[in-house]
Amino acid sequence: MIDDRPILFFDSGVGGLSIVAPARALLPQARFVYAADSAGFPYGIRTEEEIAARVPVLLGRLAERYRPRLIVIACNTASTIALPAIRAALDLPVVGTVPAIRPAALISRTRTIGVLGTQATVRQAYVDDLAMRFAGDCTVLRHGSADLVELAEATLRGERPDPARFDAVLAGLFDQPGGEAIDVIVNACTHFPLVEAQLAAAAPRPVRFVDGGDGIARRIDALTQGQDWPATPGEGIAVFTRLGDRERALTPGLAIRGFTTMQEL
Repeated sequence: MIDDRPILFFDSGVGGLSIVAPARALLPQARFVYAADSAGFPYGIRTEEEIAARVPVLLGRLAERYRPRLIVIACNTASTIALPAIRAALDLPVVGTVPAIRPAALISRTRTIGVLGTQATVRQAYVDDLAMRFAGDCTVLRHGSADLVELAEATLRGERPDPARFDAVLAGLFDQPGGEAIDVIVNACTHFPLVEAQLAAAAPRPVRFVDGGDGIARRIDALTQGQDWPATPGEGIAVFTRLGDRERALTPGLAIRGFTTMQEL
């Protein structure tokens, strides 16, 4: 039997595309729907209450329209705030995205890790717990940046932001007391791997960047083991809660990543 139900990825913007890439590499036969809450973007400056109320409702509508076999919350902010409520509301597997502090601790030699995320993510108690459980012998420095989210979105639209803006973002980590010892940075927002090359160029010295994309791909693979797939994956669909000029400017970047159809929720 052919099962053409898609895997649905959800984020406030286009950052979750960094999670789609390793999933597509591991599951090339799968159909993908990418959903962006462009009307609510960016989540990083919203309150926890706003996100907790908004996201489960949107995902209920998306699940009803696209009938996915699995949903990936490709957003650290939404995952750290709303994942339990989402799982309670939906009768299908939901995979969250959390900061990759554990793999960062495994490779850090200086035992000083930087966590780069949105303001809403880096202040979460969930991050405290991850640091305590998996990086207890490390100094974990955090910095929240709304501007870096905007830089990633602009880059996917084909713009070339001023490199000085990337310098300023990384200064928020390296200029903290002890920041000179950072040797690994956790990209704790799915937008940030999209501009990892620019971040690496802006770093005052070589550092390693880690994110959770590969681990999430392996989790999707495990949860879909034994399931049937279509003979061909078909076109990818990108759906936005607001589809205006800003979103339409993403068309070339989305097409390169396999999303050739744009829709509005």
